[in-house]
Amino acid sequence: MSPSASNEQILVHLILEKFDRLCATVNDVPDVLINSCLPVEGSNSPVQILVHCCGMMRRWSSTVNLGIKVPRDRDAEFSARMSKPEVLKLALETRAAFAADISFTTMEQAPAVLPSGREIEYWMATCKGVLMHVYEELCQHLGHLEITRDFLRRP
Repeated sequence: MSPSASNEQILVHLILEKFDRLCATVNDVPDVLINSCLPVEGSNSPVQILVHCCGMMRRWSSTVNLGIKVPRDRDAEFSARMSKPEVLKLALETRAAFAADISFTTMEQAPAVLPSGREIEYWMATCKGVLMHVYEELCQHLGHLEITRDFLRRP
């Protein structure tokens, strides 16, 4: 990225960088543990965390910012079971679709469709604010995934 990159380019780069780290972290989990959860009620497997992040990214980048509905079953994200190649293929497809969404996004414009059934928050004023929320969520879930990976890989 050039030193003269815009704030919007930096934000998109940071989002994709965190998403790529999520994928690399999932790839680092042994195949036999990819669908394993921590021994704590309500914990999520590496697959579930990545599937959730895929759904979350597209919901905000397409459904909310562009008004192009992307089907999503949020509850199913937290019960997903996939092989490592399957979940990484989903992630690759999600990354490409997210990048395409960004190419059609006017950052300072208001989102096309605000989410229903949810309190409207200050960061929903612009598409850029929505993408900052995506970045926030990816950072949170990356930390969650790293803790899960470290616990699952312990001797």
